[in-house]
Amino acid sequence: MMNKHLGVLVGLVLLFAISSCEPTNPFATGPVYDSDANLAIDREKIDAYLDTARIDSLYRIHDPSGVIIIVQEEGNGTRPTGGNVVYTDYIGLLMSDGSVFDTSIEQVAIDNSIFVEGRKYATFSFVKSSGGVITGWDIGFGRLRPGSKARLVIPSPYGYRNATNNSRIPANSVLIFDVEFKGID
Repeated sequence: MMNKHLGVLVGLVLLFAISSCEPTNPFATGPVYDSDANLAIDREKIDAYLDTARIDSLYRIHDPSGVIIIVQEEGNGTRPTGGNVVYTDYIGLLMSDGSVFDTSIEQVAIDNSIFVEGRKYATFSFVKSSGGVITGWDIGFGRLRPGSKARLVIPSPYGYRNATNNSRIPANSVLIFDVEFKGID
């Protein structure tokens, strides 16, 4: 009797696994996100932005991914690798209109009418390459040294893609983060 139930369970698991690979999967909820097409669109927007934006910098890094790292102050030490804890203060802006959508700095939140009562505004930390932040942050911070100040320009495929879970960030937005890289562990 036990073998019969086990056989049924294994059969159901296999059926689910096979059906999830089918192109007509009933669990699919919409079109597949086209990273390459969105990256091409974002590159044009970013190029136009970089042509007109007045940003003081020491140098710019054009990562092959499409993420741009504009280093404003150079730091010292080793760049973070997977597993390092990164500490940073940040201000997140939409490239399209410059509006602030998030920050770790309380006064910036107040000044931009995005202050959330009860939220702890403090230096933010994340584990590099753990999936805890958007991919653009992993790419950008991998090119910086502790103590750096930089502007990260992140195409939508390395940001929030076409997600609409934040009312202040429209789908397919190019994001800008002004970061102050405090250190690593």
